[in-house]
Amino acid sequence: MAKARFDIKQHVTDTIIKQIEAGTPPWRKPWTGDMAGASFPLRHNGEKYQGVNVLMLWATAMMQGYQSARWMTFKQALELGGCVKKGAKSTKSVYYGTYEKEVDGEAETVRVVKYFSVFNVDQIEGLPEEYYIRPEPPRDLGTEANPELDSFFDAIGAEIVTSDKPQAYYDPKNDQVHMPPVATFYDAAGYYCTLSHEIGHYVLADHRIGTQKKFANRAEYSMGELEAEIFSAFLAVHLGFEPHFDQTAAYVEGWLKALKDDKNAIFKAAAQAQKAFDYVLDKQNVAAVSEAA
Repeated sequence: MAKARFDIKQHVTDTIIKQIEAGTPPWRKPWTGDMAGASFPLRHNGEKYQGVNVLMLWATAMMQGYQSARWMTFKQALELGGCVKKGAKSTKSVYYGTYEKEVDGEAETVRVVKYFSVFNVDQIEGLPEEYYIRPEPPRDLGTEANPELDSFFDAIGAEIVTSDKPQAYYDPKNDQVHMPPVATFYDAAGYYCTLSHEIGHYVLADHRIGTQKKFANRAEYSMGELEAEIFSAFLAVHLGFEPHFDQTAAYVEGWLKALKDDKNAIFKAAAQAQKAFDYVLDKQNVAAVSEAA
């Protein structure tokens, strides 16, 4: 009897669903271990993982209590002088590639999805000491606005309107983000996490990244919220503060239905969040060049 082919998309989807149902989606606590700070997972060479790999490795790190941010294959560990601990279980990472094939006499580009088995550095012995460096602790922002973070968000170019109205939202008609005063939040991290989520909707709007048009149904709405949620976690980690969100049961129910109905959904949401994140970083680079000039 032939062995069933491993379905990497279903595996990733099932892992994310399991964590959401447990009340701990991987973007809610995207740092490794209980004492370490926020961090993106890194490859053996220090490059950051992107898209759905970030969520998958965050999820595994949280479930297993890994504190290191770095991951590598069995072979890469050996090449660096290390050895995977006996009995250690690997985690799947996803790779998107392409190859050319001939169809009716013409070359056609075909996309393929592969997976690799990787291990966290906490599962490996004998590596050079620098591989065991832990992330910095998250910044304590206090309860007041942070000028450095305000400058970061200003450079994105969104019009942020503040009023006493106790609601945070993106207004697509006027292309504005509305926020209550920072003083009304329990802490500044909560304010900037909320702002990041709404900026996600702003960046993902139809005339920018182009994925969030007028939502035609609840499924589209849930996917839009999931994209903004993942984007805000990416942004929080980049800025060095602890992401934390308090989403309603309706949000969670919508996410779960979207993921269960389509095993590609989490891949799509993570990819759009990555595009939005890259867009914001490009804006920061442009602002830095302009300031230097």
